[in-house]
Amino acid sequence: MEYFRDKIALVTGGASGMGRAVCEQMGRYGANLVVADINYEGAQGVTKSIVSVGGQARAANLDVTQQGDVENLINETAREHGRLDLIFNNAGIGIIGDERDKTVDHWSKVIDVNLHGVLYGTIAAYQLMVRQGFGQIVNMASMAGFIPSPMDIAYGTTKRAIIGLSLSLRDEGAALGVKVNAVCPGLIKTPIIYNTPILSLDWTREEIDKNLPHFLYMEESKAGRAILKGVARNRRMIVFPFHARLAWWLVRLYPPLFDRISRLQIKGFRKYRHQKTA
Repeated sequence: MEYFRDKIALVTGGASGMGRAVCEQMGRYGANLVVADINYEGAQGVTKSIVSVGGQARAANLDVTQQGDVENLINETAREHGRLDLIFNNAGIGIIGDERDKTVDHWSKVIDVNLHGVLYGTIAAYQLMVRQGFGQIVNMASMAGFIPSPMDIAYGTTKRAIIGLSLSLRDEGAALGVKVNAVCPGLIKTPIIYNTPILSLDWTREEIDKNLPHFLYMEESKAGRAILKGVARNRRMIVFPFHARLAWWLVRLYPPLFDRISRLQIKGFRKYRHQKTA
């Protein structure tokens, strides 16, 4: 991972999950990091863990839904170090539930973080990187961006938009020295599993665990390595682990398969919904 040595990198949503894994691993590989998160205390904790093993990092309190704050942090980082080499637009949320239980406010919340947050970071970093003649923008999408995502439709919609944004901007930026990558993970063991609201269901952590296909889930640290390998190789879409790559191929070869899978998921979810709303 020599690619990351001495790189100036900013990571949003860096306090936990894949953001944390990416920060800690880049720190070990010699990058100089800005760990940005609305959870400032968590960002400070990640920063301390990086510095404690000889890395370079600072924490930043950032709400990615605030365009001016995102722009200021990007420009401030570039002024401080003379450049910005990498930005990981990683912050994201979901709201699980039957669509009939959701409101426009639910959609707005997801879109503000997942899409607007990524867009603000992408636009500000792209303009800066074009001026400096180099840089790399890494946008966190998801397997949910290329297969149906029933019960989390707003999340899947934003992730599909991020894939479109990233692939199109990649082609625009190539001749200007700016690389762009879309990260599309499958099932990863991160705190979002337990922190995502589930409408009409009051599941405990134990109930959530009982309904998860744990054998498919990848550990955060392995996910972080997969992301960084893809970034170093400048992959257009960084799709992992195996089940996500398999889904990526199958959805193009035989789309009806995923309609069947989705309908089974919906049926299973509604069984629990009916029990709770009865």
